[in-house]
Amino acid sequence: MTLQTPYYLLDKSVLLRNLEKISYLRQTSGVKCVLALKAFATWSVFDLMAEYMDGTTSSSLYEVRLGREKFGGETHAYSVAWADHEIDEAIGHCDKIIFNSVAQLNRYADKAEAAGKKVGLRLNPGISHSHFILADPARPFSRLGEWDMEHVRPVLDRISGVMFHFNCENDAFETLDALLTQIEDRYADILHKLEWVSLGGGISFTKDGYPLDRLAERLKAMSERFGVQLYLEPGDASVTGSTTLEVTVLDVVYNGKHVAIVDSSTEAHMLDLLTYDEYTSVAPNTGPHTYIVCGKTCLAGDIFGEFRFEHELKIGDRISLLDAASYTMVKKNWFNGVQMPSIAVRQLDGQVELVREFTFEDYAQSLS
Repeated sequence: MTLQTPYYLLDKSVLLRNLEKISYLRQTSGVKCVLALKAFATWSVFDLMAEYMDGTTSSSLYEVRLGREKFGGETHAYSVAWADHEIDEAIGHCDKIIFNSVAQLNRYADKAEAAGKKVGLRLNPGISHSHFILADPARPFSRLGEWDMEHVRPVLDRISGVMFHFNCENDAFETLDALLTQIEDRYADILHKLEWVSLGGGISFTKDGYPLDRLAERLKAMSERFGVQLYLEPGDASVTGSTTLEVTVLDVVYNGKHVAIVDSSTEAHMLDLLTYDEYTSVAPNTGPHTYIVCGKTCLAGDIFGEFRFEHELKIGDRISLLDAASYTMVKKNWFNGVQMPSIAVRQLDGQVELVREFTFEDYAQSLS
């Protein structure tokens, strides 16, 4: 099937490999896994994902509703701050609601309790694994969760669980193990009083070579020690490696280096590349011909990366930009009015299905 670029191409066979690892971890450790919609919310594949995961977790009202309506299972509602006009609807869609502060808990917990929903609180242990200060939940003066247990102890009788989110792209088991040990030691006096504990996301346990059995043993030991149900919130880990951004070369110029301009944009379609000052990748990235691959917007730094190719690039050539699932489709935008990528899925039988196209009307209606 030939599709007009640009489009995201999600391969269900790769997605399935990630999901099978998640399922294995659930079965061997007893942990529950809820999809972090902040990273990935392409609901056309939720039917498959729901077979291998326990539900979803959110960062906003709309994500709570999407999780309830499109995924099912357990629906966890978290937000850095809930507003008065949205709290009732959020409570109505969720099974658990996790407050970011004691102040928010005191403001809204009565409503949640009256609706029979479990109430939780985010704690910030002040330790983390993150390569970027921008994404570090334990950065100085972080607003993400309660730091001071003297503020927390008076409301412990109002919560059934807590959430720690302290990892970002952590693929080192030893580091995770050490962080968990610090959390166990610091919070031992309250953990055994809780029903559940979420350890958040940011753990890259579906990557090739990750010691999954060691992770399972570690999580099982923690769960048994404190008598709590543990949760993980995999976002990127659920979909890593599953999706490419398919683009076409529109022009090739030479300004000291060969530059290929494609019909896509980092700013609009892979925003995290700019946010974290990174490049994407291509495969196999070998050959004698080197090109800087750039987007078509007016932004001077709209650059996907510098790659090697077996043949000279020419107008009309196709390029597949790798690992374009997490934090891409949820962040895509209409900068410069550039055509938004369609979304296509390669089904398990190999057939490619176009599941969504975006038009001028979508662009116009996103404005006013």
